Amino acid sequence: MYIYNTLSLSKELFKPINEDRVLMYVCGITAYDLSHIGHARAYITFDIIYRYLRHLGYNVVYVRNFTDIDDKIIKKAIDENSTVEKISSKYIDEYHKDMDALYVLKPTYEPKATETIPEMLNLASGLIKKGNAYEINGDVFFRVSSFKDYGKLSHKNIDELVAGSRIPVNEEKENYLDFALWKKSKEGEPSWDSPWGKGRPGWHIECSAMSMKFLGESIDIHGGGSDLIFPHHENEIAQSESYTGKNFVNYWIHNGFVNINSEKMSKSLKNFITIRDVLDKFHPEALRLFFMFTHYRSFIDFSFEGVESANQSLLRLYQAVNLYEEFKKLIEENRIAVKKDGVSPTAENIENYTHDFYNSLNDDFNTAKAISVIFDLVRKTNKIINDSMVKSFVNSEDILFLDSAAAFIKKSLSGIFGLLNDDPKRFIESNQAALSVYGGGEALISAEEIKKLIDKRNKLRKNKEYGLADEIRKSLLEKGIVLEDTGFGTAYKFIGTKRQ
Repeated sequence: MYIYNTLSLSKELFKPINEDRVLMYVCGITAYDLSHIGHARAYITFDIIYRYLRHLGYNVVYVRNFTDIDDKIIKKAIDENSTVEKISSKYIDEYHKDMDALYVLKPTYEPKATETIPEMLNLASGLIKKGNAYEINGDVFFRVSSFKDYGKLSHKNIDELVAGSRIPVNEEKENYLDFALWKKSKEGEPSWDSPWGKGRPGWHIECSAMSMKFLGESIDIHGGGSDLIFPHHENEIAQSESYTGKNFVNYWIHNGFVNINSEKMSKSLKNFITIRDVLDKFHPEALRLFFMFTHYRSFIDFSFEGVESANQSLLRLYQAVNLYEEFKKLIEENRIAVKKDGVSPTAENIENYTHDFYNSLNDDFNTAKAISVIFDLVRKTNKIINDSMVKSFVNSEDILFLDSAAAFIKKSLSGIFGLLNDDPKRFIESNQAALSVYGGGEALISAEEIKKLIDKRNKLRKNKEYGLADEIRKSLLEKGIVLEDTGFGTAYKFIGTKRQ
């Protein structure tokens, strides 16, 4: 398996520190507001990586933290006349609800920054002793000039970083890029005792301390959004490697940004979309699949139309699973015969598909390619089943292929991609009952009306009145509904209508 490493800007063969154990840390949220779709992309991305590594047989120790003390949390507490603890607890709970709804697995550990204060104090004290940090009036800063490799993750030299930095100016610091390890507390702020007086931790030291506490001084994978490369992850490397004298992380993985209709998502542009905004309109698996259609390192342009399209693709997957299950019932009821009449003209080796699937995921977790393999396999299985329905028999070799394909599809979609958590029939029925333009509003036609028209069309076709039957098909198509004639009757799906 090859992983793209931000540190080397290249794909590298994955070799964990321990042969069968993977140590992985992903930066979590700052708990002061509802999580947005940028968070969804990051945590779905690393959820799939986590699932896939476990699928390959690795024992993955996965840490994803919470920043529960921060300037933004303090401001929110003041604005709402609340406390930092209440604000952070509230939004950690809301985050968990969102992750559960998105079928994101819980990590091995979810530490909070405030639970790791002793480790942060030890780290800051150790850096001062080594000459990598200094204290001024109760604040402790990391001395960037003491770490010769500073800038190696963002691939910039110190002069470039100074020129392009948004770091707040502090006249007390020795160097513009020096960053806070410990901050002297202000009146009314939460604080902890330290060798330098009452204070609270800086942001960057939190992740180093939590990573070392739960995973040790050197880890395999550290992940997060691309916006964290500098200064956060750059600073993590500097303080961690200065403290231990060891390599901190072997593979740095960063997911791309999420834009909204080709613009950067931000509250100032009023295009800020929370996870709840999406889940109010769509099945959570549709959002997972939407992100999977784009490689995790590429930026993605979010739109509700895009999620609607992903939902239709998701529907095809559920329909394929349901079609197979119904077909197997017909065989059990002897309504479809099984013939052993030599080699099937449609028979294929399932390994052709599994090979391409694993090759895709082993190439830097390329979900877009891997899911396309699944859809190729779905098309193949659907064709075999529908052809068999017409003939009223199925070749025994095709049955073996269908059984292997169904098992592989279910295992891959459920275990690795976090899909197919719903009952197929229920999912299909709920989609058919909710045929409306994305975002709500009245449906163009009800599911009951569609069923009546399908029944009428079937009677017309039976009476060979194909012209009138086709008029019904066309009228439904104008409403954004496509009819699909299968061996089990006529199904339908919503493809949307042209919007003015």
